[in-house]
Amino acid sequence: MSLGFDSLTIDCADPVRLATFWAAALGFEPSDLDPEGSWIDDPSGGVRGIFFQLVPEPKVVKDRIHLDLRPGVAMAAEVERLLGLGATVVGRVDEGGSFWTVMQDPEGNEFCVLRGPADGWTPAGEPA
Repeated sequence: MSLGFDSLTIDCADPVRLATFWAAALGFEPSDLDPEGSWIDDPSGGVRGIFFQLVPEPKVVKDRIHLDLRPGVAMAAEVERLLGLGATVVGRVDEGGSFWTVMQDPEGNEFCVLRGPADGWTPAGEPA
């Protein structure tokens, strides 16, 4: 017996704001935007989607899990797009012959934007 990935739940202070950011960032579709909990759907059907649930406590430490996101073309262009949506840059990492940008969503949750094909990445290449 094994498990299959169904969906991701993110605790947050403003479910509508965060769902709107991540829907735009990932190309997902908002399906239920509610201040108590908001849902966005994966249009590819790869996973059900992401649920953003209201919690009373603020984020206080670095996330123990984060998303690594691969752009379709270039890392720099994707970083600029995400900045326009409300993300912030934490820094750039150059390590092990690769590089990526560490960012935060509007509530401070960390994620990484990896190299894209224009940056020399290929699907057969090494992991970033």
